[in-house]
Amino acid sequence: MQISKITEEQQIADMLDWALAGRHGLALQGAGSKAGIGCPVATDQMLDLTGLTGVEMYEPAELVMKAKAGTKISEIKSLLRQSEQRLAFDPPDYGPLLGGAAEEGTLGGIFSTNLSGSARIKAGSARDHLLGVQGFTGRGQPFQTGSRVMKNVTGYDLCKLVAGSYGTLAIATSLTFKVLPRPDKTRTVLIYGVPMEKAQPIMNRGLSSVHDVAAVAWLPENIAAKCDVDYIRGPGKSVLALKIEGPGPSAEFRCNALREMFEGEGALEELHGRNSQSLWNFVSNASAFAGNDKPLWKLSLPPANAASVVAAILDKRPEAHYFLDWGGGLVWVELPEEGEDGGESLIRGALAGAGHATLIRGSTSLRQKIAPFQPQPEAIRKINARIKDGFDPENILNPGRMYPLEDMKASD
Repeated sequence: MQISKITEEQQIADMLDWALAGRHGLALQGAGSKAGIGCPVATDQMLDLTGLTGVEMYEPAELVMKAKAGTKISEIKSLLRQSEQRLAFDPPDYGPLLGGAAEEGTLGGIFSTNLSGSARIKAGSARDHLLGVQGFTGRGQPFQTGSRVMKNVTGYDLCKLVAGSYGTLAIATSLTFKVLPRPDKTRTVLIYGVPMEKAQPIMNRGLSSVHDVAAVAWLPENIAAKCDVDYIRGPGKSVLALKIEGPGPSAEFRCNALREMFEGEGALEELHGRNSQSLWNFVSNASAFAGNDKPLWKLSLPPANAASVVAAILDKRPEAHYFLDWGGGLVWVELPEEGEDGGESLIRGALAGAGHATLIRGSTSLRQKIAPFQPQPEAIRKINARIKDGFDPENILNPGRMYPLEDMKASD
């Protein structure tokens, strides 16, 4: 594949003119830390956007930042820490999960994939924090949409469309997003030995309480054993974790209240500071599954269905590994081998239409054979096709990355 290193926006305009004139597809990529998600892109020309770097605007008092798409998330986090601020949606780092290096992911990559960590259950997704986008459509037209504050819009909210489009609608060159203050304290209440069938009701009780729980996850014993935090790995039991953030006295009070609430559910422990952050990085990044190439699925579903869906998968593949995040609304499942379809029929059959599944890791051949993203109903496919036709009618941008090209052709 021929790679063009982009360092300024005029180069993108020129490449789009060339692609449209000859109907050539363009693969878009930053650091490539998430390139293994989705179908292989059907083109021989790639635009490398890592040269578009730098923070263009940061106003801590206004809780807003604007940066170019190729800027590393790690650099943005470092700058925000200097002002005691953060990206509240907790962007995950899937580099090691997909066979790459850590801390290489870019701003454009995290918003184009709309990936969020464990904090999503409270803070919302990456899409909810995106305020403005500057770039080019697949028609070769420059655009700038959104603003520096959250507000109502009419017509297409292009920010919402760009986030999660995997580069199939537009080439984002700069993004404006909101930031939030870092909490004074982060603590995590641990409950040991909770069986899977009791985990989701307990997580729901915590999230439904008045104690403003920021994140909740449940790790079975074999997953907890892979964590580098002694309080998670050491006991040799399943671990249910409830995250609390806020001012010191408030965090302490709420942790004590949660411990009293769940006193009868199992042995209790509490993590502070660095140990607490390490645990949530482990959960958000799905670090337990790094270091191999086994098929890895991410299931989003009604939390109440988590136990039954996992049980249905284990009934057919008892050697599968899994854990729950987002209070049971997210289930990670790693299958022992690729097989004929990477477990697609098993996973989607277990969901029974209530939720959706995304293949996060799989071989190139597997990603060519199956649908890595959840197949859409006919009505949604038509809407998506018309949106695609409005922004990229020639299928220039990341052709075939999300769905087969025939699915993206608009019909009357």
